[in-house]
Amino acid sequence: MTNYGTIPTSSSPSTNLEFISRAKQRVKEGLATRRPWKIMFNFRSFALPAGFSDAVRRVRENVGYFQMNYAIVVLIVLFLSLLWHPISLIVFVVLVAAWLFLYFLRDEPLVVLGRMISDRVVLVVMAVLTIALLLLTGAVSNILVALLIGVVLVVAHAAFRRTDDLFYDEEEATARFVPPPPNPHPGAPLS
Repeated sequence: MTNYGTIPTSSSPSTNLEFISRAKQRVKEGLATRRPWKIMFNFRSFALPAGFSDAVRRVRENVGYFQMNYAIVVLIVLFLSLLWHPISLIVFVVLVAAWLFLYFLRDEPLVVLGRMISDRVVLVVMAVLTIALLLLTGAVSNILVALLIGVVLVVAHAAFRRTDDLFYDEEEATARFVPPPPNPHPGAPLS
């Protein structure tokens, strides 16, 4: 006899364990999309930039490449700064759960009102929301100092880490390095 279409009224321990197992697997898969820390901290890949424009180029490329790693670094610095502010820490833990589900562990693109939201928009909105809610908890100086430290760490790493050894998967490579379309009118300027 089958039970198609029935709604279970109680959960058995095996389904609870199954739920925990699936959640654990999702966490592993979600965090696997970040770049390996070994690549990020490969000390042979650090060198002084040739100038200001080279540093800016490196920051742009490294922030694009290590985006999730940098978000994790800033969140860890923020967490450490809130250890002595319990209310702020509780708010932060709730926000980390939101970060996990909306940014780190999503399998599919986020769709709001029929429009697909990019990862960068989610990152910016979550960062602003995190900062705003934490500032309302009263630990303003700790939060601002932690954010300053996090941003300095990210910019310093991004400026000093060379970008010539970064490898993109096929999808990223085609999105990044697609040549511009040929000019149909050779004498006319490109728009």
